[in-house]
Amino acid sequence: MNELLRALLRLPPVGCATRIVADWIDLQLTLVVASLARLAPRARGRLLDVGCGDKPYEHLFRPYVSEYIGVEHELTFGATAALARGKADVLYDGERLPFPDASFDTVLSVQVLEHTPQPAALVAEMARVLRPGGTLILTAPFSFRLHEEPHDYFRFSPHGLRDLCERSGLVIDEIHPHGSLWSLLGHKLNSYLALRVANIGGVAQAMGKLGHEPSTADGARVWTLPLVAPAMLAVAAGARVLDRALPDPTETLGFSLAAHRAPLAAD
Repeated sequence: MNELLRALLRLPPVGCATRIVADWIDLQLTLVVASLARLAPRARGRLLDVGCGDKPYEHLFRPYVSEYIGVEHELTFGATAALARGKADVLYDGERLPFPDASFDTVLSVQVLEHTPQPAALVAEMARVLRPGGTLILTAPFSFRLHEEPHDYFRFSPHGLRDLCERSGLVIDEIHPHGSLWSLLGHKLNSYLALRVANIGGVAQAMGKLGHEPSTADGARVWTLPLVAPAMLAVAAGARVLDRALPDPTETLGFSLAAHRAPLAAD
């Protein structure tokens, strides 16, 4: 059954439709992509994607930048499914970004900050390679399951993100939450149904998802899908409705921010 499922997903119409539905069910991805699409017009010039993985957000920023460069931590990147998709332009040791000071107009970092044991140092490095007046676009989780273990160290409040940026000479322009209580609960429930009940991690990777996780060829529990798939659709739809009807500003999956490096003072 698993071979049949994977064969069906390799058919372009089936694979494309399934990926669209899977992305819509994935509340965290939907909210991150929406926030990045809103912030993308701030990007310009040379862009550095720190922790780029397989560059899943490149299409959002390409219209606004002249160059898009992805950099990855060599050690951790080598243990993920994204390695096989091979889109990182530069690999580095996780300490000092291998670029000169003030060499980029935009720095992008999407769901990466939690994977370094020294987040302040990484933010300082991103600020260092930004030109004066350049823009940092960053997302980070506030409440999210353990992933990419053992390299999963922190979660971030908006106040913590603001402090990290200000200590590195960055000025916050805006911060936005990724949904509210119901998206948070819905995502956690759907993650459990998908990964624990239906065991579809391997199938998701075959569709190009879960690139940050170690590669897996585990088979799905196909017999659960007639029950699990409609349940996940219902949860995702209900969460969207309840987020609007009964919002809770103290609960969210994470945050997106835009900040800029202060221009040099005039002589």
